Amino acid sequence: MKVAITHSGKQYQADFSLPIDISIPLTGTPDNVNAWYVPHPTIQPVTDGDFVGSVAAGSSTNFNNILFNPHGHGTHTECVGHITKEFYNVNEVLTTYFFITQLVSVTPEPQGEDLVITRSQLETALEGTTPEAVVIRTYPNPQTKLRKQYAHSNPPYLLEAAALFLKEIGIKHLLIDLPSVDKEKDNGALLAHKAFWNYHGELRLDATITEFIYVPDTVADGPYLLNLQIASFVNDASPSKPVLYEIL
Repeated sequence: MKVAITHSGKQYQADFSLPIDISIPLTGTPDNVNAWYVPHPTIQPVTDGDFVGSVAAGSSTNFNNILFNPHGHGTHTECVGHITKEFYNVNEVLTTYFFITQLVSVTPEPQGEDLVITRSQLETALEGTTPEAVVIRTYPNPQTKLRKQYAHSNPPYLLEAAALFLKEIGIKHLLIDLPSVDKEKDNGALLAHKAFWNYHGELRLDATITEFIYVPDTVADGPYLLNLQIASFVNDASPSKPVLYEIL
């Protein structure tokens, strides 16, 4: 289904019958992608005396409890409330859901014992474009990212200057295929989070960061229409389902 869209005074066309889901599904198994030293998610039937919420166990319905951490267990979208004493929740921050975005691919560069994404890499990848959102795919890009256990692995991250650049050019929504935009063990510095949300100035309350996405290699770099869907959690972060549509 081709749809004509007017956005910021410009006309676009997208085919809504061809979505590209870049979220990672959450499963109640040890193979679920994982970070931040938390146990894997659990999805289990409610039990109450003789009642077990499973059709296979004789119930009329499947009735499961789900225990998970949005930051540690898969694709999630977070707001500045992730790093502030004041309570801000992503359900109030994110109030529109379609954005023109640019998908870019970068290979993090060695810096000491780390692999980092630099300002110059993002400047080159974006080629002067200033979309509302940017989706960053990192290389190498194996499908094992869908189940990788990241704890104590020191994954790549954004340098502070790279996050500052995205803020400076007006990027409101940053999506990345890593468990965090910041270094795993940084003693709470959170330099990229703070730079992107302007933590030491006027907070960018309407900006979001989405982590733990996965973009297959078959999806080409370039402009897309992004549908950033979240669950209605009153929390600093929510599990989310970002979906790309090719602009025709």
